[in-house]
Amino acid sequence: MKVGLLTREYPPDVYGGAGVHVEFLARELRALTDLQVHCWAGSGESGDDSVFRHEAAAELAGANEALRSLSVDLSMAAALTGRDLVHSHTWYANLGGHLAKLLHGIPHVMTAHSLEPLRPWKAEQLGGGYALSSWAERTAIEAADAVIAVSHGMRADILDCYPTLDPARVHVVHNGIDTRLYRPDPGTDALRAHGIDPARPYALFVGRITRQKGVPHLLRAARHLDPATQLVLCAGAPDTPAIDREFRDLVTELRELRDGVIWIPEMLPRPEVVQILTHAAVFVCPSVYEPLGIVNLEAMACGTAVVASAVGGIPEVVEDGDTGLLVPYEEKDPAGFETALAAAVNTVVADPATAARMGEAGRERAAREFGWDAVARRTVRVYEEILKF
Repeated sequence: MKVGLLTREYPPDVYGGAGVHVEFLARELRALTDLQVHCWAGSGESGDDSVFRHEAAAELAGANEALRSLSVDLSMAAALTGRDLVHSHTWYANLGGHLAKLLHGIPHVMTAHSLEPLRPWKAEQLGGGYALSSWAERTAIEAADAVIAVSHGMRADILDCYPTLDPARVHVVHNGIDTRLYRPDPGTDALRAHGIDPARPYALFVGRITRQKGVPHLLRAARHLDPATQLVLCAGAPDTPAIDREFRDLVTELRELRDGVIWIPEMLPRPEVVQILTHAAVFVCPSVYEPLGIVNLEAMACGTAVVASAVGGIPEVVEDGDTGLLVPYEEKDPAGFETALAAAVNTVVADPATAARMGEAGRERAAREFGWDAVARRTVRVYEEILKF
């Protein structure tokens, strides 16, 4: 089976959960299919002759980012001659998959990692390009031969946003985790290198500075954390200058109220992230929208208890009271969410024995239910199902 995998992110240019998904899925699919990866040109090359990197049209330099993205889709579609099937990830590549379906007469599978109708704040980042990204997603998803949702919650969102879609074409294949790479690391050198005091408990956030990830809620909630608890923010890649300014202002205000606020803006090597995840008293995921939340799996695989908002697919990963605590999120009551978030973090930090038990349960659950080998096999079953027709 000759498969073309289309993605914006691919190593070494991975900055979000969708990129992590594609990286590990591709690794496993190579043993099961004849795989080509088509991705955006980035900062480096992989040295792999099955990876093809595509650039935006030079004539569109300085144009709206969405238009540049669509020009990459044209390049990808043109390069897929001879493939039996195309599988796209995120709106950045979905239109490429749809065009390949039309041009080459092959099935198109798309994995929905998020949905444009549920991310209206993207208009801040893309301007009029948000209308283009929304059009690209709608066009691709409504015509796709199969749509893969990364959680049951995501499947419900897909059918709600796109009611003309046949429910039989929407399959659930959860995100995965490599528990060989994400595993407890007893070392503390990365903590010291980034100014984290190993002798003090810390709550940890890892993610991009976006509306979706809810980090401003965490910064306001942190005003109510136990003063002995450090707050570590591995946070970068702000969507817009306005979001960046908001984040910086909240960090400055918080530092005026308390010590132990550590912001690490650069993207860290995976081994450093694993070590910082391992030693956190609690990992915090305050997302306001999250189809699954792969970063929660990463924390769980490192044996760390999780406090997360009960949105999207997160409850399918974090078992309330077992692997962590879930906090209900209501858009109309942000202050109530922030107060409850702080209370949940304080509860976990104050009870190290229970936190350790949650961490052990999380590690076991991640290894048992979310291995990438199983994710790849389920994905190939979707391919086989649509190729039969």
